[in-house]
Amino acid sequence: MRTSFWKLLAGLAITVAAGAATAAPYDTPSCIAPAKPGGGFDLTCKLAREALQAAGITQQPMPIAYVPGGVGAMAFDTIVTKRRGEPGTLVAYSSGSLLNLANGRFGRHTMEQVQWLTAIGADYGVVLVSASAPYRTLRELLAALKADPSKVSFAAGGTIGSQDWLKAALVTEAAGVPYKAMRFVAFEGGGEATAALKGGHVQVYTGDASELADKLPPGGPFRVLAVMSEQRLPGRLADVPTAREQGVDLVWPTVRGFYLGPDVPEADVKAWSALFERLMATPEFDRLRERHGLYPLAKTGPALRDYLRQQTQHYTEIADRFGLRR
Repeated sequence: MRTSFWKLLAGLAITVAAGAATAAPYDTPSCIAPAKPGGGFDLTCKLAREALQAAGITQQPMPIAYVPGGVGAMAFDTIVTKRRGEPGTLVAYSSGSLLNLANGRFGRHTMEQVQWLTAIGADYGVVLVSASAPYRTLRELLAALKADPSKVSFAAGGTIGSQDWLKAALVTEAAGVPYKAMRFVAFEGGGEATAALKGGHVQVYTGDASELADKLPPGGPFRVLAVMSEQRLPGRLADVPTAREQGVDLVWPTVRGFYLGPDVPEADVKAWSALFERLMATPEFDRLRERHGLYPLAKTGPALRDYLRQQTQHYTEIADRFGLRR
């Protein structure tokens, strides 16, 4: 008889707590990244894949399925309407997902229709340009925008109203330029956006710090003008000033994590939560998270749901300010 997935996970959680390895579960878990490869959703799945494999919970790399469309909307609809009860299917989300839900850009769907499992790390917005760009500071970019906004085009992993679009709109407003005058090119995910920036098709990408984990070698194609964090970030971005340091009060944190389908049994959800709680409490996970460019944020259960509701309320207020809600 086939062993239920939650029992396997419960056993795995105990094994992780004991510090021992175990065989792969019968029902191999998989992860959905709601965009094309190369962006933050992809990174989130890869972090979980490496953590599960490093702990001996899976013997083979967890499969990742890419479901682009609407910065998470297509994947969300698929889970809510067609794949409601798959306990082995993790779906990556970010603050961009919450923002689009608050904007009504997931159609009739609401955040209450899925089961929010975990936050595995925090991310922060960045202002990224080509290494050959004429501006070397955020102030120089703002001056160029103010002089002629038609000569500065922004890339974003998402359409109008996405979090990348909002970050670009806020940067544009900081230059004293109405956001409606901003030139903007939408891409399906951060991978496409950074490729366009590298190719010279756009001038600025207001993406996320984690997307730069493997894109900033010395002499590389990009330059980070500012990070949208309250304080300077550690690691490879330690020398990059915050937007606030440069006189622009712009802070944009991003949460990254996973949700499950609405009909996944409660026992499965609790087993997954216990497993992630144990994984995220280990030094090994800290090292993996740092290597993927994320910063500490570990939440599950009621604490996660309260946090996400607060974030969603904040995004609703921003959406109202920019007239984005549908």
